[in-house]
Amino acid sequence: MARRILLIGGHGKISQLLTPLILSRSSWQLTSVIRDAAQESTVKSLGKNLPGKLDVLVSSVEDVKTQAQAQSIIDSTSPTYVIWSAGAGGKGGPERTLAIDRDACIAFIRAAAATPGVSKFLLVSYIGSRRSRAPWWSDADWTATQAANEGPLKNYYPAKVAADECLISSASQRQAGFAGISLRAGTLTDEAGQGTVALGKTGGKGAVRRGDVARVAMALLENEKVGTCWLDLLEGKEEVEDAVERCVGEQVNCVDGEIVEGTAGGQQ
Repeated sequence: MARRILLIGGHGKISQLLTPLILSRSSWQLTSVIRDAAQESTVKSLGKNLPGKLDVLVSSVEDVKTQAQAQSIIDSTSPTYVIWSAGAGGKGGPERTLAIDRDACIAFIRAAAATPGVSKFLLVSYIGSRRSRAPWWSDADWTATQAANEGPLKNYYPAKVAADECLISSASQRQAGFAGISLRAGTLTDEAGQGTVALGKTGGKGAVRRGDVARVAMALLENEKVGTCWLDLLEGKEEVEDAVERCVGEQVNCVDGEIVEGTAGGQQ
């Protein structure tokens, strides 16, 4: 089935692993958004000898301040699915983190949810992006999460939790025909993907390989039955495709225990 993908943050490490997976589908078309023309050759090389069609759009998401600005990019590329895998990466201070990880991301979420032709928005987030302890977490998980969010991630945390909450709220308001998926990875590592993961209501701390994050993202894009959800992701022993099928079939949603304004009943 033909699909048009808008990948925001196309030069990032996860995006560079996800791009060949997308382009391995002959009927899929990918527009990869990068911030610097110097990155274009690297991104284009990822599609070499693959059947999918690749376009590169040089546009800094840091300049996206409003939903209307995000809408113009979505309108010009006409995606079926939008993937957000961009971020400030801790560079440029807290203002830049909020500008990219919160404000630009939220602008794209709202624009995508307002666009009838967009049926999925997949946000790459992190496992500690929540305001309260997950009911299935241990005390040690929550203590470690709070320490990270109040320490090294003190600028990143509020930006990501705001984006995660906006995604589930926007998806709840649109409802039919739109899935807002937050893929919430543990500590990212660069080892080769192993093809097995722990997905869904996992523990609150641990690592996961970027290659496996990309594989899970691809499986979620391909799954026609996936609905709006938060899915936590760590290393594990379940095959990626089996893990995705299980979570979709059981309607696993790691937003449980969080109160998100704008959702039906205020809590998922």
